[in-house]
Amino acid sequence: MPGPAEHGGAGEYHVTVLSTEHAQQGHSHQMEGGWDEWMDNPVLRALLALLLVAALVTLVALAALWPDGSGRAAVQAEAATIGLAAERLEATVAEVIDGECAFSSEGNVWDCRTVVVTPSTGPDAGALLALPEFVEGSGVPVPEVSVGDAVVIDYEPTTGFYSYGDQDRRSALVWLFAVFAVVVIALGRLRGLLALIAMATTVAILVGFVAPSVLDGNDPVAVSVVAASVIAFVSLYLTHGFNPTTTIALIGTLLALLLTLVLSSVFFDLARFTGLATEEGVLLPVLAQDINMASLLLGGAIIGALGALDDVTVTQVATVAELKAQNPGLSRRRLISSGIRVGREHIAATVNTLLLAYAGVSMPLLLLFVVSDLSLAMIANSEIVAVEIVRTLCGSLGLIAAVPITTWLTAVLVSAGAPAEHGHDDDLGPAEEPAPAPEPERIQVSWDDFAPRDD
Repeated sequence: MPGPAEHGGAGEYHVTVLSTEHAQQGHSHQMEGGWDEWMDNPVLRALLALLLVAALVTLVALAALWPDGSGRAAVQAEAATIGLAAERLEATVAEVIDGECAFSSEGNVWDCRTVVVTPSTGPDAGALLALPEFVEGSGVPVPEVSVGDAVVIDYEPTTGFYSYGDQDRRSALVWLFAVFAVVVIALGRLRGLLALIAMATTVAILVGFVAPSVLDGNDPVAVSVVAASVIAFVSLYLTHGFNPTTTIALIGTLLALLLTLVLSSVFFDLARFTGLATEEGVLLPVLAQDINMASLLLGGAIIGALGALDDVTVTQVATVAELKAQNPGLSRRRLISSGIRVGREHIAATVNTLLLAYAGVSMPLLLLFVVSDLSLAMIANSEIVAVEIVRTLCGSLGLIAAVPITTWLTAVLVSAGAPAEHGHDDDLGPAEEPAPAPEPERIQVSWDDFAPRDD
């Protein structure tokens, strides 16, 4: 426990820890060193060879599936042909009028809200435009706007028709992202900045590759697998550095993702999902007839599983490597046993997190199912719910598999060169007693001690 310093001014505190030089040397050796030990281990050499093959296949597939934009252009043209295409323009609310609807008659009076706006872009920029009336109590949401509010309006070039689109909330989103970026960089420093760059790269891959490639007619599952592989390579190495332990996390992620793909493919096929249970699922085939909606659902499940897998594998690698760094005398069996214990807690929390995440975005649907008075089994049988169940369970199985895979591989890496242990302890059998920790020395703790190392 920290206590007042025996020597020094008031307010100074000291804590008993390993010397900074020793801790950094041990951490650096275990976290950054190890390429020589890696090449000396036949298992790790084989895994590295498979990883290089996976990287090469990913690059070749990325080039083969790279979109040319023809599919996107065709869908845009089809949307314009059937009247679904509209431009979105910025506008400012000039007046809000509440009163009788224009179509009201004696004995049939309806209340309406008319929003008058001034577009800042488009063919009528600067002019006053009265948008179509909103009927109060009709079931159609009436926009809650005030004079001076920034809004977005829809404009159809073929008809010259304007309509209310949405609130302009972009400034709020920018401020939120700015706060998020500042907090991430303040705590993570260089590592936090790299994480933000990795996040931007992920968005670029999804928007610039996945969506256009699927619209070009490529198989959604193949596109999603390639995208997930690219995201895994880029985000892990960019955020955590090119080192042996990050490579272990990447291998564990890809192996668990492969398992998730196999399980999801089997159960998506057994469940006979169509992908047509949502409004967008019905609309998209109208605009792009060659898209397989069932495959698109499966591809989305693969990409969705990747985020949680990254979290689990990186945490397991960091946990096992840090255990070894803080106590180099820990045997491989002890490392695996301790890592699995941590992994159990992480998995228990993550599985529930996945369920709550899917349930949270489906709250309106959940309410509709409750008032329908259907049994729980019938609710689960509906495609829109069953899809989330299969995603959650298959993704969770991948997460569970990632724990022992990553833990064992990291223990092999950081224990390379140590003699093999025998016996039984706890879950794996008793092992030899760990070597005694070095004699601690008292040092003064500062805020920088809690910042992540940039190595």
